[in-house]
Amino acid sequence: MFDLDESHRVFETSGKEAYCRYQIEHEDEALAPGVAFPLVSKLLALNNERPSPLVEVILMSRNSADTGLRIFNSIRHHGLSISRAAFTGGQTPFQYISAFGAHLFLSAHAEDVVAALDAGLAAATIIGSSPLGSASAQLRIAFDGDAVLFSDDSERIYQARGLAAFTENEAAAARTPLSGGPFKDFLAALHHIQTQFEADQAPIRTALVTARAAPAHERVVRTLRAWNIRIDEALFLGGMDKGLFLRAFGADIFFDDQRGHCESASRHVATGHVPHGITNR
Repeated sequence: MFDLDESHRVFETSGKEAYCRYQIEHEDEALAPGVAFPLVSKLLALNNERPSPLVEVILMSRNSADTGLRIFNSIRHHGLSISRAAFTGGQTPFQYISAFGAHLFLSAHAEDVVAALDAGLAAATIIGSSPLGSASAQLRIAFDGDAVLFSDDSERIYQARGLAAFTENEAAAARTPLSGGPFKDFLAALHHIQTQFEADQAPIRTALVTARAAPAHERVVRTLRAWNIRIDEALFLGGMDKGLFLRAFGADIFFDDQRGHCESASRHVATGHVPHGITNR
């Protein structure tokens, strides 16, 4: 959420005690926005002029409460409505994710993300990018398909037997819905928020951005229909690079399971790597 690169350099070069001193000495200096700041701001903006909040953002940090004071001061400085937090003093905050009832966990610590995914939660490792965000006031979130919204069952066929076998399987199973992946429930939660608004006034817009192409597209369309989940845009790119399309969509964040796709996308939009499925083993 905030740019802690300078603080992390102190930790890397001088150790934990120097890091703690540095944070305390600078606790009245607000941290600059980080890569996820626009996403957080737009999520919180969904609560504007609502009788009850639609979303909550919870801060989870490996800082101690003492060094975390600078973070809360920065939250206040930037006017973010965040009141709940877990400061774990160097330990993983993983055990508190379910207790908070979170639908999505974002972190720079890949091991925490893997633990969250293994527990059945939507989670991603943030890949560094410019924190500019989309110019639109609308929250725009894009997803890859296989191993993100959907299971990796079809991806396993592709990895083991190639594109022709994958295409043949998807055409044959076009009317059989795909199993859900780690981000199915998060997409469902976004869809639920969208239903609180008129379709042309929804503050959230979603997109599926996948390397699939016809005829493998049909199974995806029928799966989302079977789930009764709305996806606003679907881009079937047939292996084309996703970055320029994500920039054209104006994604505030994009989730993909393949590291190469994430690194390419992160040059254009904030990106979360989902270390799940066969391509990450």
